[in-house]
Amino acid sequence: MTLNKKSVLMLVIDFLGISVGAVIAAFAIEEFLVPCTILDGGVVGIGIIINNLTGIPLSILTVALNIPFLIIGTRKMGKNFIIKTVYAMILFSVFLEVFAPMKNATGDYVLAVSFGGVILGIGVGLVIRFGGCLDGTETVAILLNKKFKLPVGQTVLIFNIIIFAAVGIIFGLDRAMYSLLTYFITSKVLDIVESGMEQTKAAMIITNDSKEISEKIYERLGRTVTIMEGEGLVSGKKVILYCVLTRFEIHELKDIIKTIDSSAFIAISDVSEIIGKLVKKTGTIKHDSEGGLIVTPDNISSETVESDPPASE
Repeated sequence: MTLNKKSVLMLVIDFLGISVGAVIAAFAIEEFLVPCTILDGGVVGIGIIINNLTGIPLSILTVALNIPFLIIGTRKMGKNFIIKTVYAMILFSVFLEVFAPMKNATGDYVLAVSFGGVILGIGVGLVIRFGGCLDGTETVAILLNKKFKLPVGQTVLIFNIIIFAAVGIIFGLDRAMYSLLTYFITSKVLDIVESGMEQTKAAMIITNDSKEISEKIYERLGRTVTIMEGEGLVSGKKVILYCVLTRFEIHELKDIIKTIDSSAFIAISDVSEIIGKLVKKTGTIKHDSEGGLIVTPDNISSETVESDPPASE
């Protein structure tokens, strides 16, 4: 696919936003959290524990610990997502090293938790908003969700609870409580930066290119869509696509739609709960004699869902 000037500009903006977010996140970690032995969740939290016990630089640990998660996710996640994630992690690690020798912002635990959590949330939120990721555990959580329907948020929370329990054992209960408080502050700020992103999102797309967009969504995200007919008061007959997906896939969805139909109308909303029969299909895409879209499933799985797993239909 040839990139036009608009696509190149969007790509530059994405990487600029990821760069700013990675630098901000590294600043929060090294200047606020590490000096007070307050941990972030996920891979960075594990890295801080190992750093305190062994003295190995956090920048090296962050890259090394994320490599297995990236290898696992390479074949399952979108190419754009993996490229941006690798870029974000490398830049984040470089600036961890840059900020490490600088004077700490504060030695007060309350200030470190408050400002560190807020600044870290801004940084991580920017990285995710522009299509990247700083923590490999979230990549694994998405993959587990796709295979076993385990909610992404709950999976990440379980990872972090294990990490914070280890903090309590190694560094004391007070450090574990400070770390847990920082985690919640970071999560709330991250939600604001990413425009209130819950784990599950619903996208409603009004377009004249429904066939091509549906095919690309299925091909690149593995999500089926519900196709409905509608009629606008001024614009006349339209096709409406409805798709439920994860917050990490929103950016990829926007890229797909903008590439195919830049005039499409997209409404993205939060989904707090899905109840009923959930059917997820994987298979091949064909077209009927009239040009309609047909998905021939390789396998079909169906289950009753009463929480908020990100999946379609």
